[in-house]
Amino acid sequence: MSLGRTLIALGLGIAAIGALFLLSEKLGFRLGRLPGDIVIRGKNSTFYFPLATCVLLSVFLSFVMWLFRRR
Repeated sequence: MSLGRTLIALGLGIAAIGALFLLSEKLGFRLGRLPGDIVIRGKNSTFYFPLATCVLLSVFLSFVMWLFRRR
């Protein structure tokens, strides 16, 4: 695949991911606010660690990479 086609494919992929983030908020599924994400609120600060979101993204990306390696 040429460099130009690769860049176009990456751009379309990033645009699709952005569209999914926008649509997910309207559907009630907000990535980054899943049950299992850790939020600790103090008096003057907030600590947020998206544990469940990280696990979900890791599983998804592992599956995608597995599909690409099968070819």
